[in-house]
Amino acid sequence: MLTYYLEAAMRHAEYEQSTEGSWWGHIPNFKGLWADGESQEVCRAELKSALEDWVLFSLRRQLPVPIVDGIDLTVTEVA
Repeated sequence: MLTYYLEAAMRHAEYEQSTEGSWWGHIPNFKGLWADGESQEVCRAELKSALEDWVLFSLRRQLPVPIVDGIDLTVTEVA
């Protein structure tokens, strides 16, 4: 499920090119998550890596993560 979640989140990524030619990317609703790179492809790879770290950190700390395309990674306690 994690792989599907990451792939779905990356489909929502937005990229912008600076006037200097470098690229900046982020994914809406993922607060504080962004990456940059010398090309759009490098930026995308950096963003994917940052997303993986962001999600794993958030889940480990029991912080909320956005629901993406109906995929909810919220861990509920089992009694």
